[in-house]
Amino acid sequence: MISIIVAIAENYAIGRKGDLLCHLPNDLKHFKQITSGKTVLMGERTFFSLPKHPLPNRRNIVLTDVKGKIFEGAEVAYSIDELLQLVKGEEEAFVIGGGMVYRQMMPLADKLYITHIHHSWDDADTFFPEIDTNIWKKISSEEHQQDENNPYNYTFAEYIRR
Repeated sequence: MISIIVAIAENYAIGRKGDLLCHLPNDLKHFKQITSGKTVLMGERTFFSLPKHPLPNRRNIVLTDVKGKIFEGAEVAYSIDELLQLVKGEEEAFVIGGGMVYRQMMPLADKLYITHIHHSWDDADTFFPEIDTNIWKKISSEEHQQDENNPYNYTFAEYIRR
C-alpha cells in the first residue's frame, strides 16, 4: 500500500523556500508515530531538508532522475516504476515529499494522512494537489486547538481512495 503523509495549509500550501511552513511539534510526533519502522519515499530536496538524514528507524528511499547519484543511508530509485518495485510487497510505504513527488504519487496512493493546518500562507511556493472528494473518502478526523507549543489549530485526517 502506498500512503501519503503531509501537513497542508488551507490554501494547499506545504512549503516555502525548501522548508516547512511552520513548526507544529504535535504534527512531528504524529508523523514519527505513523512512519516509524516503515519505508519513507521522498525526493532529493526533501531528503536534504531533513534535520537528520536519513530518517532514523525507517527505510529511506530517494527518488531522483540523476543517474548514479548516491544518498548516504538511503536507497535510490531513478523512476516511479523502480520506486514501486522497491516497495513491492511492503504493508505500507509513505510518500513524505516534496511537491513534485506528491503530484507524481497521488494517482498511485491508496491512503492519505493529512494534517490540515487551519491557516494560509501567502508566501508559500510549494503546494499539495487538491483532495478530490469524488476520489477520496475521509475515514477519520481529530481536531486540535493551538497551544503554547503549536501556534495554529489543526486537524489530523485520514482518507482512503473510493
